Formats: sequence, structure tokens, C-alpha cells
Amino acid sequence: MDVLVFGAGSLGTLVGALLARAHDVTLVGRDPHVAAVREGGVRVSGAVDAHTAPAATTEYDGSPADVAVVTVKSFDTAAAADALAGGSFEAVLSLQNGFVEETLAARLDAPVLAGTATYGARLLDPGRVACTGVGRVALGARRGGIDPHAERVGKAFRDAGIETLVAADMPRRRWEKLAVNAGINAATALARVENGALTDDPGRELARRAARETARVARAEGVSLPNRRALSALDEVVEATSDNRSSTLQDVDDEKRTEVDAINGAVVERGERHRLDVPTNRTLADLLRTWEAGRGVREAVEASAPTRQKESSQ
Repeated sequence: MDVLVFGAGSLGTLVGALLARAHDVTLVGRDPHVAAVREGGVRVSGAVDAHTAPAATTEYDGSPADVAVVTVKSFDTAAAADALAGGSFEAVLSLQNGFVEETLAARLDAPVLAGTATYGARLLDPGRVACTGVGRVALGARRGGIDPHAERVGKAFRDAGIETLVAADMPRRRWEKLAVNAGINAATALARVENGALTDDPGRELARRAARETARVARAEGVSLPNRRALSALDEVVEATSDNRSSTLQDVDDEKRTEVDAINGAVVERGERHRLDVPTNRTLADLLRTWEAGRGVREAVEASAPTRQKESSQ
């Protein structure tokens, strides 16, 4: 397949590099990373060892592809969709945080699939990415059910050696992913710790409170997500990515805007619709937004959209 990966940050680079083991892949990202990929390919280390040579560019030129995989930060989704609107794709797959698929679907003339990825990824240097934990990609129709495009994309991922599940229950999985992110991202960023620090209390209980609140909001939204399942998913991801620095922690380290609005903020917003109190998520969101305001990062996001690429890993 011809695959376009729009957003060559940590997760996008890892996924693109692994897909390049079996497919023709083009990464859209920023220099100096793109320049390094053009010169020497992508070196993957850690839990997966690989060296592949995808094409790389700083600006998408509208060339058609079988599938576009979107891995930009949630707040860059609209700009990414506008950039992709000039292209032709059989399907578009979002591997992003938050409920962003509707934004893509509203702007693109292609089926938009929902996806989750529990692979841990961290950019080390230009052209080098670490896989800090082997997880799984789950993908399918964003409203649930069977989708032939999902089957084809899933096969392409599996052909490249990526652990992949084509799922008919993506609405539940999207909320499950949000529960995991709500539990991990803000807590690790505020405490400046790797995911594995949430294996024990007090971090474990903090993360579990955020995940339980998220599951409660999911049920109010009509999605069946028991607390037990949300907590089990949280524990699984913490264990599988114990050495990973969450994407939010990476953003805080780099003094960049975080995805708090799409993660803990989304739980608060949707909870308010149903008059549900979610104090843990509210506190985590308030703390991260306070940090953003203090650093001025929300107002100082680089003005290079739509090709502004951010790291997007768990």
C-alpha cells in the first residue's frame, strides 16, 4: 500500500517506520527530523529494532495514497484536515488523542476510521525513535460495526508486523482509550515521571480515580464501559509502557502546549453535560492549564500550521 503518515512525531515516526517494512510510506513532519530521515532513514530501537527508509517531507503535496494515518496533536486536527483535503485516499485513520475523528470526517472526502495505539514511542534524535513498549493498534469504524476499509488497513498493519486488531466496537474503545489517557498523561506530566511510576500508590490510585470518572461519563454518553474494564485497560498500558514518558510529559519537558483539552478537559466538558462531578479530572486539567498559562505556551504555539507536527504517543 501507499501510506501517508501526517504527523511524524514520536508515534507517527514509529508507526511509519514499521509500516515501511512492507509498504511505501511517506512521513510528513518537520526539520531537522525530516532531513535526517531523508538522509539515513529511521532507526527504531528499544522494544523493536528496525531500520527503514520511508520518504519524508515537510509539506504534503496532495499526492494520492491508499491510506492517510493522522498522528498530529488533537488541537492541530483541523489544520491537518485542511492540508489533507487536497489529496485522494481510500481511507483515513486517526491514531490521535481525543474525539477528533468527526473533525476529519467533516473536512475530508474519504472514510475516516477511529484508531487507538498503545505502543510507547519517544523521539531520541532526528531520524531516531525508541519503541518503549510494544502494545497494539485497534482500528475500525468510528461509529462501530464492520467496515471493509478497516479490514484492508488492518491487514496492511499486520503485514508490517504491527500488532493490530480490527474492532467492531470502536465507540467503547475510544472511551477506554480516553480513560487510559486521563489516568496516565496529566499525572505523569505533573509529577515528571515515567508511566511505570503509576504502578504503585499514590500514583496508581490517582490514575484509577481519573479513569473511573471517565468510565462514568462514558456510560452517561450511552457507551458501555464498566469501571472494571477501564481500570484493567489502564493497568495493562501502564505495565506495557512502563519506561515511556507520556506525550504530555514530553510536551511539558519541551515547554509545549499539551493535549489537556482533548483528554482530561474532554471528560470535564462531557461530564458537565450530564451534571456529573469529575473532581480528579477537573483538578488535573486545571493544573495543566495553569502550567500552560504560566509558560505562555497556549498562546505561543508555532505558527507553521498545517504542517506543524507534534509528538503523539501514549
